[in-house]
Amino acid sequence: MTTVGFIGLGNVGGKLAGSILRNGLPLMVRDLDRDAAAPFLEAGAQWADSPKAMAEACDIVITCLPSPAASAAVMEADDGILAGLSAGKVWAEMSTTDEAEVKRLGTMVRAVGADPVDCPVSGGCHRAATGNIAIFAGCDRDVFDRLLPVLTVLGRRVLHTGPLGSASVLKVVTNYLATANLITLSEALVTSKMAGMDLNVAYEAIRISSGNSFVHETESQVILNGSRDINFTMDLVIKDVSLFQEVADRAGVPLEISPKLIEIFKDGQDRYGPREWSPNIIKRLEEACNVDILAPGFPADMVDDEPEEPGYEVIPKGR
Repeated sequence: MTTVGFIGLGNVGGKLAGSILRNGLPLMVRDLDRDAAAPFLEAGAQWADSPKAMAEACDIVITCLPSPAASAAVMEADDGILAGLSAGKVWAEMSTTDEAEVKRLGTMVRAVGADPVDCPVSGGCHRAATGNIAIFAGCDRDVFDRLLPVLTVLGRRVLHTGPLGSASVLKVVTNYLATANLITLSEALVTSKMAGMDLNVAYEAIRISSGNSFVHETESQVILNGSRDINFTMDLVIKDVSLFQEVADRAGVPLEISPKLIEIFKDGQDRYGPREWSPNIIKRLEEACNVDILAPGFPADMVDDEPEEPGYEVIPKGR
């Protein structure tokens, strides 16, 4: 049976690692915070004394970390993952990272005979918790086929995006779109309130109309509840949209909206702190209009109420 190592047990990583354990795959874990690993160790996972030891013991090593710099440190340290990889093993980068950086590290992984994959997730922490999240995977097709049985445990819809790095590009594309939607929903909800609309009715109007979106059905709910807790922070939004901007800059695309989103979130970070929940970007407009965007009946956090289902590969249209 495939042994999986998992480094990074944060908001997303901990839930992904939980899916591995829940589905009976042998799991080894590591995090800078040993306490974060305690529930996994109590449930039968093993602890890795170093990333190198994990790479030596596991068939697949997954990293899910907050920044490209964190991944590089875990990979390249003297006792890092690269020091323990060998032929036939797989390094799977599930962090949201930079295309150029994952390719750089991928070259080093291939040099020791192992295979690299970038496979970020999309769909929110609540879907990561149930194994119903979407996964993009960039790698050679034969590597994807080997990894697919594990990816379909971690998520429901799995898309092979092409070569290494392609998944990272598409991940920041989708996060950019989600960020743009969060900003426009903030404007829509505040404008609805100031125009005298009932916010419960406004929520439903958007939900049943052409204005609906995944972001509305998740983040608008925690905005209206007041918790604003979507397990994602302002500094991470800035990181992700900045990565998208870098992709566009390399491709020579003269973007207009992306720089404005970065400007808005940098202002939000300056006002409320880098670790403030990202939906609280709406506070900029709440304060400007002296209004609270709250409504009864909405949850404080999102819970995936869909049953966990076996994952499957998504085939692009026209293929």
